Amino acid sequence: MPTRYTDAQLQALMEALYQRYSYDFRDYTLPSQRRRLNHAIERFRCAHLDALQELVLGDPAAFGELLQILTVPVTQMFRDPAFFRALREQVVPVLKTYPSPTIWVAGCCTGEEALSLAIVLHEEGLLERSRIYATDINPQALATAASGVYPLHRLAEYGDNYVAAGGMGQLSEYYTVEHATVRFQQRLLDKINFSDHSLATDSVFVETQLICCRNVLIYFNKTLQERALGLFHESLCHRGFLGLGSKESVQFTRFASDFEPLPGPEKLYRKRAPSRAASYYAGRQGFARNET
Repeated sequence: MPTRYTDAQLQALMEALYQRYSYDFRDYTLPSQRRRLNHAIERFRCAHLDALQELVLGDPAAFGELLQILTVPVTQMFRDPAFFRALREQVVPVLKTYPSPTIWVAGCCTGEEALSLAIVLHEEGLLERSRIYATDINPQALATAASGVYPLHRLAEYGDNYVAAGGMGQLSEYYTVEHATVRFQQRLLDKINFSDHSLATDSVFVETQLICCRNVLIYFNKTLQERALGLFHESLCHRGFLGLGSKESVQFTRFASDFEPLPGPEKLYRKRAPSRAASYYAGRQGFARNET
């Protein structure tokens, strides 16, 4: 079992990682960080947290391995199918009124959700005039996403999700099988721009009509959640849409009054008129973190 360490030691490690590599995990939730650091201590066979810190600060390759643990690379195609069905029914009809809809998938991991959205847009006749921006801080996950290649054994579950999400055909129409993997069609990948972006340190880069950031905010503390929501509010056009994970909400944040929930249990919201809170956050250049 990993040795005990204090929250102060954990936070000192996150500060050191930020100063050394510019990856900012300082406002991620402590319980989540602790679970993943305990796993990392065991993975690297370190006696204690200080030994892990010495290793990863001195060895960029070791930090690359730690990054895979800290960034929680877990996702699937059409995850929570009811969410995608609600997108088809409540959001897509509005997206069709725009000449060139732009979608941002924040925290895209290995790309399955961005591909799912591309398939929905294709089936709704929107993909050719749309652009999807899919961002993450994990370069290894982004490389997988850009390749469009996934293990074959996952496709049975993905296919079930696709049907439950209101798919209009068969998921197999969108990929080819190559030994133990599948490769999704290039026509889908060509409409997705996979790139590096940090919700903790970077600013808005495009105006959007829909943002999906699902099962990401649950790993942020309140400060970072509000920073991310501020970015989303600034990026979304007038009356744009925001999709969150099933355990996430804008409620009890500074932006609670800036988004109205759509009908139904899915965490889909629509942007209201600008508020004082949004103006405050937008006025901070780059939404910079307060440093003492």
